Amino acid sequence: MYWFGALSFAAAVQAQGGGISMNMLRFGCSQAVIDRIDPLVEPGMLPSSHVHQVVGGNAFNATMPSGPNADISKLATCTSCSFSEDFSNYWTANVYFRARNGTYKRVPQMVNDQIGAANAGITVYYTAPGPKTVTAFKPGFRMFSGDSNRRTSPGFGKNTQSCFRCYTGANFGGNTYAPCQDPQRDTETFPKQPCPGGIRSSVLFPICWDGKNLDSPSHTEHVAHPASGPAQFAVVGAPCPSTHPVKIPQVHYEIVWDTRQFNNKADWPTDGSQPFVLSNGDTTGYGQHGDYVFGWQGDRLQHAMDNRCFGPTCNGLKTQTFDQANKCTVKSVVNEDTDGWLKELPGMAGHPMRKRMTK
Repeated sequence: MYWFGALSFAAAVQAQGGGISMNMLRFGCSQAVIDRIDPLVEPGMLPSSHVHQVVGGNAFNATMPSGPNADISKLATCTSCSFSEDFSNYWTANVYFRARNGTYKRVPQMVNDQIGAANAGITVYYTAPGPKTVTAFKPGFRMFSGDSNRRTSPGFGKNTQSCFRCYTGANFGGNTYAPCQDPQRDTETFPKQPCPGGIRSSVLFPICWDGKNLDSPSHTEHVAHPASGPAQFAVVGAPCPSTHPVKIPQVHYEIVWDTRQFNNKADWPTDGSQPFVLSNGDTTGYGQHGDYVFGWQGDRLQHAMDNRCFGPTCNGLKTQTFDQANKCTVKSVVNEDTDGWLKELPGMAGHPMRKRMTK
């Protein structure tokens, strides 16, 4: 991973003001469950509107406690993440292949570069401008990034908070730029051409908090971008607005979709359009989004953000092998087929987007 090596070197030298981050956790979380539930956006709904892939603690359920007394780390008994004191839950929509005959197949995931023997899942980042510059999340904290209904660009340019990278070959070929910064391989939409090495999703979260609310009605109002606009990956030194004055770690997800088996254009739609669709029915990719429920034990995340931690280990934090992490799973609640060749996306029968997809 050329860009990560370069970032490691830069972090070891210096990082100030609006420069790249000195403090960064980057670690893998294996897949815990694929299910059609969403305790953040659609709590208690069985099933929810679309399928998600979920990692983290095994307290994940259709309904999860909220508020200042909702300490998820005390409810979970294991985590699929390599940091064994992180019982947070991280989840996104799935990606499906839309074949020429109109059927759908869930695209499998593969483990990200330099992660290890994880069972696919999500690569999670937490970044801060430097030691003791951010306030870690509190028990009960939740947030959401993106817009499931978005179908056009928000116009952030290189400051986009969601993108896809088209790998040019095996072993993450062409991975030479930081996330969402490659002018050729990164796009806000699904790539329009076959990607020989698969496709990587990136979802970034806001880095400013109002300092009061652990959540908000849309799960976005209590957080905000810097006064100058959305922060690029690891460029987190910009001042926060007066409405949201508290700097929080930048959370960032990476998911690698193994699209290689779907690269035969003879199987793509007859109009030549790209064949991938998010599980929420979005064929553009603009509707990519991420959900986050905080669940680190005690002050462990604050410790990491205060002590120049970098990568998958941190002095003072406990880790586990993926042999252990991969055993932490959550039993699926909704009994439906999410893996076979499907006539409809799960939950999308009769959905307005379904009509647009079949035109």
